[in-house]
Amino acid sequence: MSSAARSPGSAPVTGETSASYRLLVESISDYAIFSLDATGHISSWNAGAQRIKGWTRDEILGRHFSDFYTDEAKARNWPALELEAAARLGRFEDEGWRLRKDGTQFWANVVITALHDESGKLVGFGKVTRDMTEQRRTAEALRQSEETFRMLVESVKDYAIFMLDVGGHVISWNSGASYIKGYRRDEILGKHFSVFYPAEDLAAGKPARELVVAREVGRIEDEGWRVRKDGSLFWANVTITAIYDEKRELRGFAKVTRDMSERKRLEELEQSERRMNEFLATLSHELRNPLAPMRNALTVMQLRPDDPGAMLKSMGLVERQMSHLTRLVDDLLDVGRIAAGKIDLRHEPVDANDILTLGIEAAEPALAAKSQTVTVTTDSGPMPLLVDRTRLTQVMQNLLLNASKFSPPGAAIAVAASVRQRTLVIQVIDHGRGISPGSLESIFNLFVQEDRPGSSAQGGLGIGLSLCRSLVEMHGGSVSATSEGPGMGATFTVQLPMAAMPDATPVPDDGTPATTPHHRILLVDDNRDAADSMSILLEMSGHEVTIAYDGMEAIHAAARVRPDVALIDLAMPGMDGFAVIHALRGMPALANTRYVALTGFGQSSDREQTKAAGFHMHLVKPIELDVLLKVIAGD
Repeated sequence: MSSAARSPGSAPVTGETSASYRLLVESISDYAIFSLDATGHISSWNAGAQRIKGWTRDEILGRHFSDFYTDEAKARNWPALELEAAARLGRFEDEGWRLRKDGTQFWANVVITALHDESGKLVGFGKVTRDMTEQRRTAEALRQSEETFRMLVESVKDYAIFMLDVGGHVISWNSGASYIKGYRRDEILGKHFSVFYPAEDLAAGKPARELVVAREVGRIEDEGWRVRKDGSLFWANVTITAIYDEKRELRGFAKVTRDMSERKRLEELEQSERRMNEFLATLSHELRNPLAPMRNALTVMQLRPDDPGAMLKSMGLVERQMSHLTRLVDDLLDVGRIAAGKIDLRHEPVDANDILTLGIEAAEPALAAKSQTVTVTTDSGPMPLLVDRTRLTQVMQNLLLNASKFSPPGAAIAVAASVRQRTLVIQVIDHGRGISPGSLESIFNLFVQEDRPGSSAQGGLGIGLSLCRSLVEMHGGSVSATSEGPGMGATFTVQLPMAAMPDATPVPDDGTPATTPHHRILLVDDNRDAADSMSILLEMSGHEVTIAYDGMEAIHAAARVRPDVALIDLAMPGMDGFAVIHALRGMPALANTRYVALTGFGQSSDREQTKAAGFHMHLVKPIELDVLLKVIAGD
């Protein structure tokens, strides 16, 4: 390269510096450094060019640099276009395949720089080429590896594998995720992963807590219920792993979810089978227990028929054991009725104090046998309920028998009842054996006892608490257990919705008694006990009530009384509630009647169905009296 050929703006090159540059360029072996004249013919060639491209200086000088290009590049006139771009821009950089002397190809990084003389005339080009084949091979191998991994992840159907950003938003989604969770990729990308969690987990802040643990520990594994796009639940095994870059900065999270619903179902079946086997063993044990003393008592009566004392004692023993057997059978039958949906509650106005008294009386024989006492503490004033008196007495009896069973002889059991807003709270408190934390919920499952069958001196079928929960929930309430642990006693808490007490009729200042708002009400219900008890409550509230126990009777009664409000049960044999309202709406005389649906179904689809049928309101049984009165009043 002569001193006259230089880039614009460069300093003059002396002979001494030119020689130094030449020595420097010649010594470089990792780069092909050579020059071209203005037409693209090679005018200089360093050792690196010979090593990379294979031509000696004598072989290549004077040849056109297009000899280094593939046929494909020459076909599209790429060498000439590169020189044109370098001349116009001053510098041009490119990467692509180039040829060696032996015809092999290598991946080259090429920089072409335009050279001008002192007057600015283009006199040639400087060209620097670097062999990047190994780097390209590595990059291509990495790309292929990433593509193979991506295809592998994408092809997995049994696992939902996806990425979250640092905030928990979905940024990748494989086909297994679509299969398990139901979302297409375009539907879920960008959404927060908390959409997969049920409402109770969201309320507890579980999604955010899992990300915090994964960030701090590196990984978290969990099993629990997750939600599909259609709202259905599945049992999932979930692993969340924090992903960091080389600087240890958090880049996001890898999440792997597996649908374990089938395994969960099999486990539950195994547990159910095991509980059934344990229950049958316990049932056999519990039935034999009273039979043995009954047989002994009968033997005594046969051997000593003339001994009044022995006869009286034996008869008492038989009576007690028969009561025990009867209770076991009754509990079994009640469980079967509840499972079959064949228990009909007979709601009536009751004060909670009556339920407490009746429950204690029913449990008295068992309490007396162990010399145990019960103390009762209640709020002053009425505690009105609209419940099935017999069934709630059964609940109280079972809870007291449970407390007695797990408390020592002579122990004191406390019963407390109080009103909190519109809820009655009843607590049965003992200081007996207590409950381990892991059993506080499972003891309410059918046939479950904390001890293994046959290992407990307490006995029982594991039915009582399950029966309590079912009956309380049928009344719209709840029952739960708390305990500080083994040996620390236990507290069972029942919560029930309260009934409204009819307000006293106010007396105006002029001394004239105020009139209670009066409505003519048609009450349609095939359940006679439910209709009769509700009629009593409504009449006590000042309304005129006509009862119809079937659809045809309702049509005739409506034409006769022209009700202001029609309360119509939906699930009736023959003519159901929908058929009744269709007939009544066709009667001009009832144009001003308001229609209220009474039903045990409360889903949004049920409400839409009753609205479409012409009902003004949709009430779900059991109905609190104050709510019903407000509806009747039009509030």
